Amino acid sequence: MTDTREPRAAVRARPTEPTAVLDVVVPVHNEEVDLGPCVRRLHAHLSAQFPYPFRITVADNASVDGTLAVAEALAAELPEVGVLHLDDKGRGRALRAAWSASPAPVLAYLDVDLSTDLAALLPLVAPLLSGHSDLAIGTRLARTSRVVRGAKREVISRGYNLLLRGTLAVRFSDAQCGFKAIRADVAAGLLPLVQDTGWFFDTELLVLAQRAGLRIHEVPVDWVDDPDSRVDIVATALADLRGIWRLGRGLVTGALPLADLRAQLGRAPLRTPPAQVPVGLPRQLARFAVVGVASTLAYLALFVLARGPLGAQPANLLALLVTAVANTAANRRLTFGVTGRRHAGRHHLQGLLAFALGLALTSGSLALLHATTGTPPRALELSVLVGANLAATVLRFTLLRLALHHRP
Repeated sequence: MTDTREPRAAVRARPTEPTAVLDVVVPVHNEEVDLGPCVRRLHAHLSAQFPYPFRITVADNASVDGTLAVAEALAAELPEVGVLHLDDKGRGRALRAAWSASPAPVLAYLDVDLSTDLAALLPLVAPLLSGHSDLAIGTRLARTSRVVRGAKREVISRGYNLLLRGTLAVRFSDAQCGFKAIRADVAAGLLPLVQDTGWFFDTELLVLAQRAGLRIHEVPVDWVDDPDSRVDIVATALADLRGIWRLGRGLVTGALPLADLRAQLGRAPLRTPPAQVPVGLPRQLARFAVVGVASTLAYLALFVLARGPLGAQPANLLALLVTAVANTAANRRLTFGVTGRRHAGRHHLQGLLAFALGLALTSGSLALLHATTGTPPRALELSVLVGANLAATVLRFTLLRLALHHRP
């Protein structure tokens, strides 16, 4: 049987059990070792804990090892397991094909490494089954989440989500946790608008859902990092940045039919909150100082973590970019009392101008220090950066106050 919506996706096996209420997709690429244990553990959990008919779809995207054979053997062994094979690689492509072909009213997916505790699966899909929510995501960044992973991945994850908050004004906390669910009718409306076929697929889907006024439910999860993860962090980060730029451009230019999507899915536009009384200058200075101290500490922490693998100047660029976006968002809300999306793009452009000035000051200071001392001690390097950041802070406050305090 061939899926007409994905010409290169072929269904190799399908369950013959009663119509499933939930379809859990496991996208895989060259996972012949981990696939069997994953599907058997997932099947056992659903059989014991999930009170409705279910199915498990293994979405094999262009594996070149024995993954497809393992998947077909599992489908022959377990009646609730089906296999979808695609000739082209891409996690987003695999999810699109599997979700589009499924007759289940609720669709989910999880990573084959089962980093997320399966006890969160029923809380994830319950709001969708009841009709309360439209999408559901597992989050590793909630206070009650329990996460075991290295500092490098922790910094990258939090930095990425801060970047999304500053650039695309997202309100969900964890875009890339491989543990999500969606109602099938909502997926039918959103999937045609999602262009990415790789790792940015999740983020794009969630941003479109939020902009369409859909309700996104978040579930704190217990999550243990897979030490054998094969994700290329650099390539994925670059693809994500390209995706943010493309999606942001589409939102700014109005190229995305979000109004039609709202009407189609029955969500009214969100009301803009009433304007707040501007905060006085003394309080603005105090709040700006608090945000500035927090931003500087975050900047130094990111710089120290990235200094070794990237070098001084790239580490400075990365740390300054992440903290500048977060700084603008925090000052917009806390220092100057601005809420809602009105003029958010203009405010962040002003923040990026402050970022460029701060980058020029800090990069110039680093270049001058290295030119005069050769290889300076790390403590001296940090001291120079602190001084340059203090100068950049004065400029940032002036620019932000002009942009935010005297707003129309």
